[in-house]
Amino acid sequence: MPRSQGSTERAQLSRERVLRAAVAVADGGGLGGLTIRSLATQLDVKPMSVYYYVANKNEILDGIVDLVFGEIELPVPGGDWRAEIGKRAHSAREVLRRHPWAIALMESRTSPGPATLRHHDANVGTFRAAGFSVAQTAHAYALLDAFVYGFAVQEASLPFEGSEDAAEVAGGMMEQFSSGQYPHLTELAVDHVLQPGYDFGDEFDFGLSLILDGLARLL
Repeated sequence: MPRSQGSTERAQLSRERVLRAAVAVADGGGLGGLTIRSLATQLDVKPMSVYYYVANKNEILDGIVDLVFGEIELPVPGGDWRAEIGKRAHSAREVLRRHPWAIALMESRTSPGPATLRHHDANVGTFRAAGFSVAQTAHAYALLDAFVYGFAVQEASLPFEGSEDAAEVAGGMMEQFSSGQYPHLTELAVDHVLQPGYDFGDEFDFGLSLILDGLARLL
């Protein structure tokens, strides 16, 4: 007996393929554009075929957040804690640059998946293995996430990308500084932002080093 079109579609799909398609939709148009219908269009199937693998949008959001956590490089408990936590922070920043829509979801889900739980456990384990107390570990993890996620939000919101774009944007703003009413902004733009090689991303390394230096003093 020939298989129906619906069963053929389902045979071509899997839960992972559905979730990875959802990530692609969100990457292309943000979470606002992620619906069952847009997901079905991305997969080139009927909407009802999607429901065979995910019950609703909440289940999709849980799944794609777990995929994003799975892309972040895990720290290794027992190693050089500063190097391991720094590696994780840089990896998280890069992943969130690829998936800026995920920033608002990272800590919002109440049904974390296995990749999410492995991620959190590895971070907590790295601090604990380094000698941080349970309370200090909680403080350190919260502080680092606030910095990494906050920087990711700021970076995603910038009206420029790269040093050349930054110089162009800052140069346009300089026209508003000609009155002399904003001397400190003028100084910052001229002596820092407009200098050759300026890269806003360098601020990430500066801030991360300050945080890690502070945490090291706790030990």
